[in-house]
Amino acid sequence: MAKWGEGDPRWIVEERPDATNVNNWHWTEKNASQWSKDKLEELLNGLEISDNIGSCVITEIEKMEGEASANNRKAKLIFFFEWNLHLKWTGKVSGTTKGIEGTVIIPNLSDENNADELDINVTTSSTGPDADALKQMMRTLGAKLIKEQLAKYIKSLKEDFTQGMILPKKDAQVNNGAPIKVVKDPGVKVPSSVSTPDMKQLQIGVKVEMKSYTCKQNFKCPPVELYNVLTQPELMRAFTCAPAQVNSSVGGRFSLFDGNITGEFVEMVPSKKIVQKWRFKTWPEGHHSMVTTELQDEGDSTELSLNQTGIPSIEYDKTVEGWQRYYWEAIKRTFGFGAFLL
Repeated sequence: MAKWGEGDPRWIVEERPDATNVNNWHWTEKNASQWSKDKLEELLNGLEISDNIGSCVITEIEKMEGEASANNRKAKLIFFFEWNLHLKWTGKVSGTTKGIEGTVIIPNLSDENNADELDINVTTSSTGPDADALKQMMRTLGAKLIKEQLAKYIKSLKEDFTQGMILPKKDAQVNNGAPIKVVKDPGVKVPSSVSTPDMKQLQIGVKVEMKSYTCKQNFKCPPVELYNVLTQPELMRAFTCAPAQVNSSVGGRFSLFDGNITGEFVEMVPSKKIVQKWRFKTWPEGHHSMVTTELQDEGDSTELSLNQTGIPSIEYDKTVEGWQRYYWEAIKRTFGFGAFLL
């Protein structure tokens, strides 16, 4: 901790008239669930789909289950949303008067998928050539238009709903509610000739010296809770404060910190053990370390033992610092699993 008068910038409150969330440092969350329901209703209900086969219209959002939120941490916006949608539609084949009804089910509208990756499942309550023709139209043209509307929802959530969440700092000006950074004199620059070696320039087959890392950490929680934090995507997004793509099953891949850490789950024993292939983006192409994490129930806490082999020696210090700062301290800070100094 900084001593009195040293001026450690971590403890300096900037000159903000509202004294709120200085430098946007603290995690703030804004519930977007009701806003999302209203937006999805606006975008989907009444949507018309037509071509030379016939015409259909979305008549009702029969089911809308899920939640959404927007979060600000260190002036970075992070979005969580997950929706299960059931839509009703009705339509007619061109030149006929008989109405045909059906449903559209969208089970995976979430922050883990782009709109064009969504599953669009179409059914009808009728049988026959007319029903089949409209169902096919809804599976193709209908799915395309629905995905376009859902892309608008995601874009609006990220751009419109979050207006005002990032507060301007004292060295920023505000234009229509959005902070505009005022660039200051950067001062002394580090010469470009002084840099760390680029590990990605090393080719497979070139001998690279390796090191291993072991550590133990104690967390004030049951093993099952810590195991979930280390394997479940929504919890990993929370403590990393960044997008996380995670398939939490043996053979499943993960991508954390905007793709800077990637790997694969090799072995998973719930509440006890996790074995992963694990790499930094800057490591030589194709090279993975092996990380074995074991959890021991201590009654009032959980002891975590980590062993990592195959760390390029030149990356060792950065790797060790990363575990401490971006895993252990971040987990304790986010979930309250232990006391520590910032």
